[in-house]
Amino acid sequence: MPKEAQPTQKFVEIEDIRHGLVILKNGSLRRVLMVSGINFELKSEEEQNIIAYSYQNFLNTLDFSVQIVIHSRKLNIENYLNKLAERQTTETNELLKNQISEYIEFIRSFVELNAVMAKTFFVVVPYDPIVIPSGGKKILEFFKFGSKTKISALEESLEQKITQLNQRTEQVINSLTQVGLRVVALEDKELIELFYNLYNPETVERKDLWKT
Repeated sequence: MPKEAQPTQKFVEIEDIRHGLVILKNGSLRRVLMVSGINFELKSEEEQNIIAYSYQNFLNTLDFSVQIVIHSRKLNIENYLNKLAERQTTETNELLKNQISEYIEFIRSFVELNAVMAKTFFVVVPYDPIVIPSGGKKILEFFKFGSKTKISALEESLEQKITQLNQRTEQVINSLTQVGLRVVALEDKELIELFYNLYNPETVERKDLWKT
């Protein structure tokens, strides 16, 4: 008999997304920051040195790990082409109508021959639960089940971890801003769209996330 397919959730480490936090199944917390890019080659030598020094200073001041992610995705231009086609049907000037038609064909052919990629940069700021010496179990596991007292203790512990994570996030944002980068912390809706698109690359991606 063929093996029963495992649910996707079993392979995803995310337990929940709320209040701008990614909560993992092991109790760890993550804050995802979307960061703008810089065209380093277009900067003067002095500006390049300042950027390099600021970035070096950012790395040297960190006392915790961060994850830097570059997400490349193929641009989907179907909506753009559809709008052009609608404009073509309403255009009364025959010359403009023919030019729009030729432009649509040019864009479609160009994209078919050359993949147009968009790159988005993310910095993931982590906070992992404390590991107790005996048994190697994480503190969060002690509060999975039980009385209201235990649930209350869990919430208090979660608040403390969120405070620590927020402090780390503020440090990263301030340091990257000094480099000359624009940094935005993703909220719940944006995080859900991001992970949905990451796990469903074939699906047409929604545009809301990428509007800054």
